[in-house]
Amino acid sequence: MMKHKNAVTILLLVPITMTFGQGSAGSRGTLEPRFLVDMPTAGMIDKGSLCLDVDVYQAGGVLLGLSWGVLDRFSLGISYGGSGLIGSDTPSWNPLPAVDARIRLAEESTSFPALVIGFSSQGHDAYLSSVDRYTIKSPGAFLVVSKNYSFLGYLSLHGGANYSFETADGDKDPNYYCGIEKTIGPTISLVAEYNAGLNDNDQQALARERGYLNAGIRWSLGAGVTVSLNFRDLVRNAPEGSVSRRTIHLEYSKTL
Repeated sequence: MMKHKNAVTILLLVPITMTFGQGSAGSRGTLEPRFLVDMPTAGMIDKGSLCLDVDVYQAGGVLLGLSWGVLDRFSLGISYGGSGLIGSDTPSWNPLPAVDARIRLAEESTSFPALVIGFSSQGHDAYLSSVDRYTIKSPGAFLVVSKNYSFLGYLSLHGGANYSFETADGDKDPNYYCGIEKTIGPTISLVAEYNAGLNDNDQQALARERGYLNAGIRWSLGAGVTVSLNFRDLVRNAPEGSVSRRTIHLEYSKTL
């Protein structure tokens, strides 16, 4: 009887232990979040680590990404996907794989934030071949700072500027964005971002002049796995149906 009770105790403790940390959410998370919802943070992958990202969005869209921590302050990534991959629709693939490269210029300290410069050609949602752009433009070249504070767990603030090279619609303005992340207990984080959308508000652009307000909830499942549910375009900046209002993101990271 005692052996049986011990076995039950172990079975109950295993899933509880797995949920504490080892992901990029919650106060016990061990991985740096690399994105808010759509936009990058100053988070980096550890040297020698691989990270697999999976985005699932409307119209059966799926985006796969693989990133590698080349050095302590340098990472590279590649991603590819398309719409209609889930369901009965004919798949519509993105025209080319996208790349992501990041260099951390300064580590975070007590007084100063972490500083990262980078480039990402990966936009979000469907690729619109008629205007040679993603529904949500890729960040392009970006500069971002991130600072963490101890406040009922952790509070993280992010701010960045970017220039997208998706300019076939005639809008070539630089852009800015900001965001916040708050841990809720050991395994959950809430996140919000505001993408000003200054590069997507001309007459030929898709969106209005409100910018994109996005939010999400993240849960570290353990063993390097984090799942996110994102709520996008809360101020209805884009026409109805053009942007995925709800998306799912899965992240898996492993040190080689």
